Amino acid sequence: MAGLRSRNKGKRGEREAAAELARLFGVEARRGCQFAGGPDSPDIRTSIQGIHWEVKRTERLSVFAAVSQAAADAGEDEVPVVLHRANGKEWIAVCRLEDLPKLARMLAAYPLPTGGMLCNRTECP
Repeated sequence: MAGLRSRNKGKRGEREAAAELARLFGVEARRGCQFAGGPDSPDIRTSIQGIHWEVKRTERLSVFAAVSQAAADAGEDEVPVVLHRANGKEWIAVCRLEDLPKLARMLAAYPLPTGGMLCNRTECP
């Protein structure tokens, strides 16, 4: 029963993270298994090309293990990004520092729906 709860929490986490990416970047975002479902498919597919999104919806995250998994699944062509949220906390994104410039260029190519500025829940209308 605990395994089923964990899988369901993971699925909910993927849907939540996809909704947040869609809200922040104004792009289509869905759970990855809806399209590919392979072991190396991203947890979330977006219209932002070149990013491998790995979602971890857990209380305790082994950051380096999560980033290593995302990097292995991403291969050499995609930037691995781990999205994490614990109960009662906000979503965070983690990537390797060496990937940050490439990630910034990829994300900068998408006009933000808030008039060019990222916002959080308390600052946006």
